[in-house]
Amino acid sequence: MKLPIYLYGHPVLRNISEDITPDYPDFGKLVSDMFETMYESDGVGLAAPQIGRNIRLVVIDGSPLAESFHECEGMKMVLVNPRIEVLEGDKVSRSEGCLSLPGLSENVNRVEKIRMTWLDENFTPCEKVFEGFAARIIQHECDHLEGKVYIDHISPIRKQLIKSKLNNIVTGRTRCDYPVKYAPGVRRK
Repeated sequence: MKLPIYLYGHPVLRNISEDITPDYPDFGKLVSDMFETMYESDGVGLAAPQIGRNIRLVVIDGSPLAESFHECEGMKMVLVNPRIEVLEGDKVSRSEGCLSLPGLSENVNRVEKIRMTWLDENFTPCEKVFEGFAARIIQHECDHLEGKVYIDHISPIRKQLIKSKLNNIVTGRTRCDYPVKYAPGVRRK
């Protein structure tokens, strides 16, 4: 089932998410619905807060980017309770977008190498080092679990320059090709 994406301005995107356990209700269906929602919205990652749930769950499929970023080949993952353990290397600036901030993209500085621990969809512990754009996707999605969005990493001047675009999202004056949920009390204009 395709779920609505919660847009910038909705309070659920600013809450810190909680760990989940194997007895989470309808976990398998939720994962399936998240993948369907991500694919139908042309995303490569989706965090549970983006569908209105403050739980530590992320789905990723970076394989559509593999032609440009070989490290994303075969990168289809379910991340339960992910934790980024180590950040290494210099920060690199690359353009990022987000399903919760439609129509925007900004350059964001992130490290190029991370080590992460998580549980897979069977709640089996995993640990791996990720580099390049794969590491960027993971950092972006894990930010959602901490109540952050990618524009929190841009300069105040840059934020000021996109303020009207952000206001359009918050007030329902933006168009999306996928179902969305605005902040409480906002109706699409």
